[in-house]
Amino acid sequence: MFQGKHLPIFLLFVAITGASFAIPTQDQSAKQDMKNAGHSTKEAAKDAARAVKKTTKKVTHKVAQETKKGAQKVEDKTKPN
Repeated sequence: MFQGKHLPIFLLFVAITGASFAIPTQDQSAKQDMKNAGHSTKEAAKDAARAVKKTTKKVTHKVAQETKKGAQKVEDKTKPN
């Protein structure tokens, strides 16, 4: 089949061709990567919004409590004896 000077070239060709089939292919396309990034960003924004909402409620409640406490102190100080 191959003799002499053609055998090394053939073996090199087979080695290169075999190696190219052994290289793993990408599992995802760039489009899918962008979709995944968008989904992750959306979920992160939702998480941040939930945290802001929770913190805002806590702060508002605490401010209302302290306002009532301060108002009670003022009322006690200004009450006629």
